[in-house]
Amino acid sequence: MNLPLSLNLLVFLALLLGLAQTRRTDWSLARKVLLGLVLGVVFGLALHTLYGAGHPVLKATISWLDLVGNGYVGLLQMIVMPLIFASILSAVARLHNASSLGRISVLSIGTLLLTTAVAALIGIVLTNLFGLSAEGLVAGAQESARMQVIHSDYAGKVADLNLPQLLLSFIPSNPVADLARAKPTSIISVVIFAVFLGLAALQLIKDDAEKGQRVLLAVDTLQAWVMRLVRVVMKLTPYGVLALMAKVVASSNLQDIVKLGSFVVVSYLGLGLMFVVHGVILAATGVNPLRFLRKVWPVLTFAFTSRSSAASIPLNIEAQTRRLGVPQSIASFSASFGTTIGQNGCAGLYPAMLAVMVAPAVGIDTFDPLWIATLVAIVTLSSAGVAGVGGGATFAALIVLPAMGLPVELVALLISVEPLIDMGRTALNVNGSMTAGVVTSQLLKETDKQVLAGDEHAELSHT
Repeated sequence: MNLPLSLNLLVFLALLLGLAQTRRTDWSLARKVLLGLVLGVVFGLALHTLYGAGHPVLKATISWLDLVGNGYVGLLQMIVMPLIFASILSAVARLHNASSLGRISVLSIGTLLLTTAVAALIGIVLTNLFGLSAEGLVAGAQESARMQVIHSDYAGKVADLNLPQLLLSFIPSNPVADLARAKPTSIISVVIFAVFLGLAALQLIKDDAEKGQRVLLAVDTLQAWVMRLVRVVMKLTPYGVLALMAKVVASSNLQDIVKLGSFVVVSYLGLGLMFVVHGVILAATGVNPLRFLRKVWPVLTFAFTSRSSAASIPLNIEAQTRRLGVPQSIASFSASFGTTIGQNGCAGLYPAMLAVMVAPAVGIDTFDPLWIATLVAIVTLSSAGVAGVGGGATFAALIVLPAMGLPVELVALLISVEPLIDMGRTALNVNGSMTAGVVTSQLLKETDKQVLAGDEHAELSHT
C-alpha cells in the first residue's frame, strides 16, 4: 500500500471515528446524517482536487470507501425482504376486514400512477421549452459498450415480457425464490405472498380463535424482531452517507457534466418541480409540506447518495410510521409498491424527456397534443413493474422509446451524467412513495395527528 493511499485511508478513518463521537451526544439521526453528508462532500472534494477523476490512487481509495458505503447499502438490502414480508403480513392480519386492504392498495397505487403522469408531462413541457435535442450527441467507446450491456440485460429481463406476462410475473409461484430476489418483480411477489398469508390468518381467527391468536402472536413477534434489526442497521446511516457522498463527489467528471450541462440542469429543474407537486398534493390533504420535508429529509439524503429505492425501504417505512403518523399497513404498502410501480423520477420524468429529445430526429412534432397524450399514457402504464429492475430508469426508457417508435441510442449517450441525475431521480422516487403513503393515510383518516404534528428532532433522537 503506497503512502498517498495510506494517508487517504487514515483521514477517512479519522472522519469515521469523529462521526462516531456523536453517539455520546443527544443529537438526532437527522443531525448526524447531515454531518456525515458534509464530511463526505468535503473529503470527496479534497480527493478530487488532489488526484482528479481516474487517478489510480483515487480508484484505490474509492474501493475502500465502497467497503463502508456499499457495505451499508448491502445491509439495508439484506433487511428489505424480511421487512416487507413481516410488515405486510402483520398489517393484513390486523385488518378488521379485507375491504380496507383494497382501499389502501387503490389509493396508494393511484397516487403513484397519477404523480408519474404529472412527472411525464413536466418532462415533456420542460424539454420542449428549453429545446433539448439529441442532435450533436456522439457515442464513444464507453457509450457503445454500455449500450451492448443494456441490450443484453434488457432482452433477458424485460423485452420478452408483454403486459399480461409482466402481470403474471407478479404471482409468487416460488415464495422462497422471491424472498431471495430471484426476479425483477420479486418485491411485488413478496407483497402478494404476505397479503395471502395475512388473509389466511384473518380466516383462521374466525374459524379457530385460539390458533388464530397464536398466529397473531407469532406474527407480532416476527415484526418486532425485524424492526429491531432495522433500527440497528439504521444507526449506521451517517457512516454510510459519509462514504457514499465522498465517492460521488470524488469520482465526478466535470468535463462530462459541462458537456451535457443543459440536460442535467433541466433534469434537476423537473425534479424540483415534482417535489413542488408533491408538496401541493400534501397541502391539499391537510399536511404541511415543509414539516413533511423536515421529517423525511434523512431518508431522501440516503436515497440521493445510495441511488437505491429498494435499499431505502426500511428508512421509508420507519419515517412514515414514527415521524409522519402513518399506520404500518399503509406505510408498508406505499413503500413496497413505490419501489416497483410509478417511480416519478426513473419511470416518469426521465423517459418522457428522452422521448422528446429523440422525436424531432425522426420527424415527429413534439408539440402535437395527441402525441403528448400518447406519450404520457405509455410512460404511466410502463411504470408498473419496470422501475424495480436494476437500472430502472434505463429499462423504463427502453420500453417507452420503442413503444413510441423512437430509436434507443440516446439511452447510452447519456451514461456519463447518469449517476449524477440518478441521485436526484431516486430521491424523488422515494419522496413519491412517502407522499402516496401520507395521502392514503389522510384520505382514510388513519393518520396519528399527534405524531405528525410532533417535533421531528425529538422523534429521530431515539432511532
